[in-house]
Amino acid sequence: MRFFNKTPVDIPIAVQHPEDVSDNGKKLEAGDVSVQHHHTDSDSETISSDAQNGVKAIEAATTVWSKSHLIAAYILMFMITFVDAMQQGTTGNLTPYITSSFQKHSLTAYTSIMSSIIGGVFKLPLAKILDIWGRPQGFALMVSFMILGLILMASCNDVQTYAAAQVFYWVGYNGTSYTLGVFIADTSHLKNRGFMFAYVSSPYIATVWITGPLAKAFLAGPGFRWAFGAFTLITLAVTTPLFLLFMWNYYKAKKAGVIVKRKSGRTVAQSLKYYAIEFDIVGVFLLAAGIALFLLPFSLYTYQTNGWRSPMIISMIVIGGLLIIAFALYEKFVAPKTFIPYELLTDRTVLGACILAAVLFVSFYIWDSFFLSFLQVVNGLSVTEASYVANIYSIGSCLFSLIVGVAIRWSGRFKWVALYFGVPITILGVGCMIAFRQPDVNVGYVIMCQIFIAFGGGACVITEQIAVMAATDHQHVAVVLALEGMFSSIGGAIGSTVASAIWAGVFPKKLVEYLPQESVGNATLIYASLVTQLSYPKGSETRIAIERAYGDAQRNMLIAATTVLVLGIGSVMMWRDIYIKDMKQVKGRVI
Repeated sequence: MRFFNKTPVDIPIAVQHPEDVSDNGKKLEAGDVSVQHHHTDSDSETISSDAQNGVKAIEAATTVWSKSHLIAAYILMFMITFVDAMQQGTTGNLTPYITSSFQKHSLTAYTSIMSSIIGGVFKLPLAKILDIWGRPQGFALMVSFMILGLILMASCNDVQTYAAAQVFYWVGYNGTSYTLGVFIADTSHLKNRGFMFAYVSSPYIATVWITGPLAKAFLAGPGFRWAFGAFTLITLAVTTPLFLLFMWNYYKAKKAGVIVKRKSGRTVAQSLKYYAIEFDIVGVFLLAAGIALFLLPFSLYTYQTNGWRSPMIISMIVIGGLLIIAFALYEKFVAPKTFIPYELLTDRTVLGACILAAVLFVSFYIWDSFFLSFLQVVNGLSVTEASYVANIYSIGSCLFSLIVGVAIRWSGRFKWVALYFGVPITILGVGCMIAFRQPDVNVGYVIMCQIFIAFGGGACVITEQIAVMAATDHQHVAVVLALEGMFSSIGGAIGSTVASAIWAGVFPKKLVEYLPQESVGNATLIYASLVTQLSYPKGSETRIAIERAYGDAQRNMLIAATTVLVLGIGSVMMWRDIYIKDMKQVKGRVI
């Protein structure tokens, strides 16, 4: 581990009184965390005096981290990602069967729309939780959300409850991953950060071989509910040690006098008002509600008698659009405190990276929403085999991101990786699937395309995250990562919406057109259930008709997915070509 600092950290035992002032002469407010400054062998030698409490706390706490504790933290993060990846892959393979058990297979994409929107938008207040309350507190909150979601999924009896459970689960899952990412940013040099992000994500390379057989075993054995129940206990077991390690070093820093927590002196009502302003509750509500109401009609219109003319559909689109406009106006003219400094919103590197994140997720969720079903119905693969093909992206992107991390450390630059390799190879892979993801085409061509997309995705994801972090300082790292994550999640929600709209608009119509006369009466049931689709033997007239309908829907989805990726080239060209090899950003003991 040659990247670890080897110089011992000297911690002075000192306590600062509430009336003391910081080193820049600014009087400390009640409720602030005060810090003691001292020399450390780190990226930067002083704690940020103007940062928020959580940032001060983590900067101070890293000065007391021992090398063994930092190594242990990265091992624990690897284990958490391993379990999360195994859990996500298994439940993802089960999702079509769960929605089909409620006779709602067509809602496979819909179940991810609300969870993607809320999970993405929630990262903004989560960034505030991490910056104000602290990293350990935010981590514990997100794990609690994830466990609650798993419990609800284990006990759900209809697709609506399952979709609600997905919201809790994905808020917790995305929030946990985001919190780990912020911790990596807190404890690593910028030049090494790409590799460390790739390292913590690398368990996906192994879990791809586990999730398919595991999903099959649960389906053939105790059922999908037991899968969620088992992962509830496993998740709790692997996340608790990291939380305890966080808190141990936090209290170690307090005991050493490096940080001093003081009472705010606020009443309950004053605290509620304070946090409502700090977390921009009104802005978050307007944004989440607006995006949800605007996007959901595109997947729900087929369930209305009058389709797009339905008053409910029209109302949702109009109200959603007005709420998004209201959010922009509120943030500009009314909000007492906004999440993101204006200069960051207008920074071309930050904005370009966020656009790339959104574009990649829009494209991915368009072509991936019904991919598992396609592999089973059209290519005739088993659940296990389909999971192997669908997870090529996870394997390839994680493997290649390690190489990208090394390349960034070696060159000190990241823009060239995305511009000359990442985005172009992704466009090539998705574009080729227009021709290859069709009936009677060997699945090997689909696998080839997945490899292209995986390598391109591994390059893009790492470089976009490095881009937003390189464009700011440590104080705003959590916020810009949250912004990038919000763009990703909203992009995923848009992609799922487009996929659901194309599927609902093309598949049932083509199904009725292609089905033999004796099967037309079952068209609704075939459309609603993956199990029913698979019940017709390969080579039968009905199965061929289903496969042709899949092919038509997939072609339209892939054309849309390829078209949107073109925006990725322009978004990367917006980035500044920042040299990060010698940049100083974080404090304390870092990798």
